[in-house]
Amino acid sequence: MTATPDAADSALPFSRIKIRTAALVFCGDEVALIRRERPAGPLYSVPGGNVEAGESLPGALRREPAEELALDIDRAEDGGLLWVVDQMVRRPGPAPSPRKLHLVHRLDIAEAVRAGLATEEYDALPDGSQDVGAIEWIDYRKTGELHLFPPLGPALAALPDARAAVAGAALEAVTDDTYVWR
Repeated sequence: MTATPDAADSALPFSRIKIRTAALVFCGDEVALIRRERPAGPLYSVPGGNVEAGESLPGALRREPAEELALDIDRAEDGGLLWVVDQMVRRPGPAPSPRKLHLVHRLDIAEAVRAGLATEEYDALPDGSQDVGAIEWIDYRKTGELHLFPPLGPALAALPDARAAVAGAALEAVTDDTYVWR
């Protein structure tokens, strides 16, 4: 049997792996998410980003909330690593997609800290323009209804309370069979 190009491409391993730190920043029962408008509807993401070359994991976890939320994590209570998400998804676009490990941490902040945080997040696009995302505070129990990336909304919404411990850190892998990009 001869494989079609699509079938052959799906069987190829990912040629590189990236690590992404992310922070679920809680203020009471609400969590900060970044909302971006897409043609198929809103896409939410957990604040975070790729670990840069030579950067430590704690350094990336400090840098990303500062860049995206204007949050100095010294003003937050560190709840530790919450989840690990293994992403093996081919993203739209010409560049080959990396396999990505999302290390999702929990941070808790007070209302006084929240009042000073950013309300928008800017991502530079290849053409030099900016993709603007709105920082929204959403009750964590409602995240299961959102198109959220990484797709941890159902696990987040299932927590019995905002500070609940989790039994296992590894969530189901994200693949082309389990996730659709918007």
